[in-house]
Amino acid sequence: IYFAPTAFLMSALSKSKKTFPKIPAPAPLSGPVAISSNFCGGNIVHVKTVVDSPTKCRVELHVDQDPYTELEDTIHSQWFYFKSNVMDPILGGPDKASAEVTVDYVVTNANRVAYPSAWPGSSVCVSVNGKKSWERKTKTDYNKEEGTLSWQHVHRQYEEGTYFSFFEPYTLDRHIDLVDRCRATRGVNVSVIGRSLENRHIELITVGNGPLKCWINHRQHPGETQAEFFAEGLLTRLCGLDDFGAVDGLTHKAREAFTFYIVPNMNPDGSAHGYLRCNAGGANLNREWADTGDYKAPTLERSPEVYYVLKKMDEVGVDCFADIHGDEEMPFNFIAGAEGCTNWGPRLRGLQGAFLGAYCRANSDMQKEVSYDPEDPNGANMAVCSNQIASRFDCLGITLEMPYKDCYTCPDPERGFTGGRCARLGMNIVDAFMHVKDWLRTEEPFWDDLDADDQYVRPKEEWEGKATMMGQE
Repeated sequence: IYFAPTAFLMSALSKSKKTFPKIPAPAPLSGPVAISSNFCGGNIVHVKTVVDSPTKCRVELHVDQDPYTELEDTIHSQWFYFKSNVMDPILGGPDKASAEVTVDYVVTNANRVAYPSAWPGSSVCVSVNGKKSWERKTKTDYNKEEGTLSWQHVHRQYEEGTYFSFFEPYTLDRHIDLVDRCRATRGVNVSVIGRSLENRHIELITVGNGPLKCWINHRQHPGETQAEFFAEGLLTRLCGLDDFGAVDGLTHKAREAFTFYIVPNMNPDGSAHGYLRCNAGGANLNREWADTGDYKAPTLERSPEVYYVLKKMDEVGVDCFADIHGDEEMPFNFIAGAEGCTNWGPRLRGLQGAFLGAYCRANSDMQKEVSYDPEDPNGANMAVCSNQIASRFDCLGITLEMPYKDCYTCPDPERGFTGGRCARLGMNIVDAFMHVKDWLRTEEPFWDDLDADDQYVRPKEEWEGKATMMGQE
């Protein structure tokens, strides 16, 4: 079923009492720099180009907006991804006047995105070899007073095309290739459990035949591309995608202990359009897992992606769960747990502590001490996915977040946190689930005998050096 969201969106927007900033019209298709985002996941508006000299110019840009989100009464934006070509005659040309041109890129609405406080410490991703590899513009600058994000790039002749983005993109073509590789692997089942608002498939990949049911959902927020790199790493390990279906010993045992249900992309429409947080109808899917007052969710008209996944979860059950995301502000990998749920107690606290302890041992990019401040007791927002699942199925349920920035615990300024490191975190979540498998449904008080390294650590949002990184000093 295809639902055209336009009338629905306009009706919702008409209820808002807010005035939202308008994005300017794109610059004319002329001039020395050609900016394009008209491809899968692309997002930017080219406002204008100012030529300072034959070898230097300034390109002004706006980050485009997601559709209006009724529940939150806001319009999200922050994700960007675009291609830049410096054209003749400014670069080379018939007389080869210049082999290099310096371009200053300036996002002039950086202070009007969803999380302007995320820009300090951020570094733009760049690829100069046709997206084969990505590096960071380490001198990315956020000017709070002017509300601009800027960086400089030297364009050279014969580059394949220069791409810039908030994080490494993960396109729908790559998603389709990943799903097809899983489908072609023996012992792996790929099914379509529903369709998005724009009629794209919601795929469920099932692997393993164990009694414990482990669900891992990815990319509810489409601009959080880290999540699908994570899914690729997880599926590569579980399905043996890099070795013709062969898996390591621990993974073999995991497939005997668990049946894994993997949704690699919850939001294909938003992924295609280059949105930060919303689906084609403007819904923030991670607030669509339960009603909020008079706001009904999930619904086929607004959030079919959640509706179909939750329906399938109810059919087969859940014994443990992870929802995979990226966080714009915090330079850490971390998990957020179910502390605010009514069923939080020694059992879930012990499971979360042991799960995270094992995860940290398996991958040093994970850490325990920093996360969102836990919700107050019995104060959980049940429209948030991991809260809903942890409560609905009385199970270990967590949200896992990865940074857009460099990882503070294992820094690599030139590359930052990468898609490859996301993938390795995806591989290593198998270790963490295997560590807690015998305790997921036991009635024994296992938490009384946990090692010190598996004890629950109550996290906090503050960390040493935060004020400096966030420009607060």
